[in-house]
Amino acid sequence: MTGHSTYETLRHFADSWGLAMMVIAFVGLAAWPFRPSARQDNEAAANMIFAEDSLGGDDNGE
Repeated sequence: MTGHSTYETLRHFADSWGLAMMVIAFVGLAAWPFRPSARQDNEAAANMIFAEDSLGGDDNGE
């Protein structure tokens, strides 16, 4: 029998490299909306709630 089981090996990998990969993924995903090329998309999304609906009809939901 070897000194380390498969469980211990996978646990050690997850504790070290798994944590590092999750931190890198979090930082990348958190910074993604703030990239300079996303400015136009972010402004369009921010102003989308003020656009008029063009579904036709005068029903305003009341």
